Amino acid sequence: MTSHILIRSLDRSAMIFLVVVAAIAVMVPILNLAVPQSSALHVPTYLVALFGKYICYALLALSIDLIWGYCGILSLGHGAFFALGGYAMGMYLMRQIGTRGVYADPVLPDFMVFLNWKELPLYWYGFQHFPYAVLMIVAVPGALAFVFGWFAFRSRVTGVYLSIITQALTYALMLGFFRNNFGFGGNNGLTDFKDLLGFNVQAEATRNMLFSISCVALMAGFLVCRAVVTSKFGKVLIAIRDAEARTRFLGYRVESYKLFVFTLSACMAGVAGALYVPQVGIINPGEFAPGNSIEAVIWVAVGGRGTLTGAALGAVLVNYSKTYFTSGVLAPYWLFMLGSLFIGVTLLLPRGVVGTLHHWTALRRARVSAAAEDGVREPLPAE
Repeated sequence: MTSHILIRSLDRSAMIFLVVVAAIAVMVPILNLAVPQSSALHVPTYLVALFGKYICYALLALSIDLIWGYCGILSLGHGAFFALGGYAMGMYLMRQIGTRGVYADPVLPDFMVFLNWKELPLYWYGFQHFPYAVLMIVAVPGALAFVFGWFAFRSRVTGVYLSIITQALTYALMLGFFRNNFGFGGNNGLTDFKDLLGFNVQAEATRNMLFSISCVALMAGFLVCRAVVTSKFGKVLIAIRDAEARTRFLGYRVESYKLFVFTLSACMAGVAGALYVPQVGIINPGEFAPGNSIEAVIWVAVGGRGTLTGAALGAVLVNYSKTYFTSGVLAPYWLFMLGSLFIGVTLLLPRGVVGTLHHWTALRRARVSAAAEDGVREPLPAE
């Protein structure tokens, strides 16, 4: 039954997206490990980690597009769920350091020894076990989203007010995690990771494994989103997006639909953050910054809101552009370029890159169908 739902939810563009991501997941590690460094086809190890970061951002963009593009919930605080998943993974990685830390304490992380902590906080217990860490990666962002959504949606907070509240949530978390007595490393965060499931996180093979796992997670997240938005449940979400009051008057429990999809989206963002941390080697309170959440929304807008593939593509395009331009003479002006990009897309391509292509394709098909009904063949471009 589940496989039938997944197969039914896939169209041509979705299949192309999955094939491309699967090919990238296989080819990048091969080009890094099997191709000599002297070859032009060789992919350096630093690019593997960089591409892995892009893939994690694409999964975060998917989670935002699920709630914004299909349910009309504009969250400006989704970076909080991303960061919480990252901290859960970082806590597991810190517990794996043991006596290899600077202070060689078998239990306490280095920053706790430096701050004269005498014992491990209660909420750090269990993170030495990977299954428990995986559970927390999903449960902590999901629980926060559920509690927040329960109060927000039952109070019928919508629109710009909900966006402001989500932004306030991530800002409050950022201030809290900056404090040393919070037990999460304060301003420095968590870093100096050694092992992941016994594998050296700095090794080339481990980095390639993390990259491939990130691609698989992106594919899984895409399949989940497609299954949701193409089902009857997804049709109700679209109805809520377009006419929430009318949907409520038809008898649907709008709050329950919004709460479920918001929680699911937060769990996806947590997984993205967890895969992000071992590839970049650090997690700190800066990930909670409201600007990061706003930038993630821009990725979705650039790629195409309500398209899924566009959200993932937008995340990769914007972040690749950011990496490219911030390393040259235009580095001091990158933020202005990002703002100009968002304004330009809003004015010229309000549907985003992929959304605009879909719109043009639909118009083309409509003209062909109209011409066929009238018995007139549409002239070829050369004619």
